[in-house]
Amino acid sequence: MRSLLFVPGDSEKKLEKGFQSGADVVIVDLEDSVAPANKAAARTVTADFIRARRKDTAASIYIRVNDLSTGLTDDDLASVIAVAPDGIMLPKANGSADATHLSAKLRVHEAEHGLADGATKIIAIMTETAAGVLAAPTWRDTNPRLAGLTWGAEDLSAAIGARATRDERGRYTDVFRFARTMTILAASASDVAAIDTVFVNFRDTNGLRAECMEAERDGFTGKMAIHPAQVEIINEAFTPSAESVSHAREVADAFAAAGNPGVVGIGGKMYDRPHLRLAERLLARAKAAGV
Repeated sequence: MRSLLFVPGDSEKKLEKGFQSGADVVIVDLEDSVAPANKAAARTVTADFIRARRKDTAASIYIRVNDLSTGLTDDDLASVIAVAPDGIMLPKANGSADATHLSAKLRVHEAEHGLADGATKIIAIMTETAAGVLAAPTWRDTNPRLAGLTWGAEDLSAAIGARATRDERGRYTDVFRFARTMTILAASASDVAAIDTVFVNFRDTNGLRAECMEAERDGFTGKMAIHPAQVEIINEAFTPSAESVSHAREVADAFAAAGNPGVVGIGGKMYDRPHLRLAERLLARAKAAGV
């Protein structure tokens, strides 16, 4: 999952563009981008479009439902699980207990529609409330449905009363960098994908590219997008380079040839087990990206 593109669930035109965007994941949105009065219509449009056009995209399809506190989640699931999305994005998750709660709901809907138990995965947005940020350590609890964790700045800003998420240089302020850091650590502890938040200025391609490079450096393996024009840049940034793949394969091969010891020497430099783990992770990302 390198690129995850949000598409409003009430617009067939935008859904069609999203399906043709080249994103690894299309997130059909029933939450923030859909007005309250249009929620019911969005569920119908979403289900009908996916049912009719799923074959037209190679992307995985996730649905962002309304959060558990709204009372709308059950109606969302009742409408969309019938078309067997690959997963559900859970907003405003206040800890792993919310994912467990959603899992129980999914199990019922999967049974009703003849889907395999556990077929529907979950990506949780874990920092949109103060409680969610503080509950980051709970994600160490095992949830077999959990495929990724991501973070959000705008909802957290509203929740805590922050006037801005970035400083005058365009950098996230401390509280939002803390939320970002906790997402990386929670994803690692859970052994799931760490997904960076959206870059809202979709016309600023240089800013997006720089933020993608920083995110990839720090351990994120993908990034969410709000416009199809962002997808190509994100995919490029999170696809391992040929040089890095070659080096990772050299490290992995050296350990295998030496019988998987604790340390190997390559070109006069010593590599230990953490280097092997890093190489294996990169090779797995490369394989997923088709490199």
